[in-house]
Amino acid sequence: MMVNQQKRRVVITGLGAVTPLGIGVQPTWNNICEGQSGIGPITRFDASDYPVQIAGEVKDFNPGDYIDKKDIKKVDTFIQYAIAASQEAVDDAGLKVTDDNADRVGVYVGAGIGGLPGIEHFHTVLKEKGPGRVSPFFIPMVIINLASGNIAIRLGAKGPNSCAVTACATGNHCIGDAFRLIQYGEADVMIAGGTESTISPLCVAGFGAAKALSRRNDDPQRASRPFDQDRDGFVISEGAGVLVLEELEHAQQRGVRIYGEVAGYAMTSDAFHITAPPENGEGAVKCMTKALQDAGIAKEDVGYINAHGTSTFADQVETQAIKQVFGEQAYKIPVSSTKSMVGHMLGAAGGVEAVFSVLAGYHGILPPTINIENQDPLCDLDYVRGQSRKSTIKAAISNAFGFGGVNACLVFKQYQSS
Repeated sequence: MMVNQQKRRVVITGLGAVTPLGIGVQPTWNNICEGQSGIGPITRFDASDYPVQIAGEVKDFNPGDYIDKKDIKKVDTFIQYAIAASQEAVDDAGLKVTDDNADRVGVYVGAGIGGLPGIEHFHTVLKEKGPGRVSPFFIPMVIINLASGNIAIRLGAKGPNSCAVTACATGNHCIGDAFRLIQYGEADVMIAGGTESTISPLCVAGFGAAKALSRRNDDPQRASRPFDQDRDGFVISEGAGVLVLEELEHAQQRGVRIYGEVAGYAMTSDAFHITAPPENGEGAVKCMTKALQDAGIAKEDVGYINAHGTSTFADQVETQAIKQVFGEQAYKIPVSSTKSMVGHMLGAAGGVEAVFSVLAGYHGILPPTINIENQDPLCDLDYVRGQSRKSTIKAAISNAFGFGGVNACLVFKQYQSS
């Protein structure tokens, strides 16, 4: 194992996204900045008898644009999204994997749930038609690490290949772990992020039974409303967000555009409850604090926080955690939840929100939080209500918290050559 005593700097050179607001980073970002909602009625199955009938579905996605026709049925939708987002990110970075660099390029893309739609489908096939009709590709089409596996095969990337599976913190953990691999010399380039596609009968029924989802079926575009007093649950969504992370000198030698720098990363555990955070936000507080310490960034330099902001009770907890970390400074830091527009992508959320956080710094535009009409008095920060805002920021935090009490925080900063 190659380990450097001095941690290497890691920059972002490519971005890719598949979301309910667009196929690709640019249409998604344009719609985010305009405060558009990607939430609508469920069309993947007949949800008329379900208490929850809305979701953030990806629209107009053609897997044939990214995958050979003969291979499409060999991969569940979450892998298709991962392949599409990674291809965009790699193309954006101008990255070419060759025999000379293949061992130094890796992939770290995870999902929170993975191929549940495929599992549901082939369970029905098994029951109705027998074991002989189950596809020989069933297992590799649904297991989570095959997102990274398929990306690596397509690219010929022979470096580290793995994934985190940590519910809604998956994307942040994947990016953070990939960041560490480059920092300590085990790779020069990592394709990292999260993906998910579980808008399926069983998943919607399961989250619905847990009373976790919004039931604002008659008004889907206003259903995801983080920090609003009338919020009634999150909106399940799907997509993928992928970043190309690269060691600084490697990127400089290639002469490529640098969007920003990954400055810090931390993860903690609440060790409290299988789905709920502690009311004092202890785990989130420690996670943000450690991430800032890892980045070596003063609290005063944080100019934006992309909140986990799910449109649930936990919004209050995250707000309190931010105030504990930053004190009075918290009221001066713009905070937004892009989940108000794209919904909650579960394992893909951290990857997509990392894309938004990086672009916020790169373009100097802070995404809004839409649908705050009756702001919760316990959520009393500056949530960039309604409209995007121009602002030059030195550093941004992206928060992700998941079932099982997992917390993951990333710190991004503007790139400076020295």
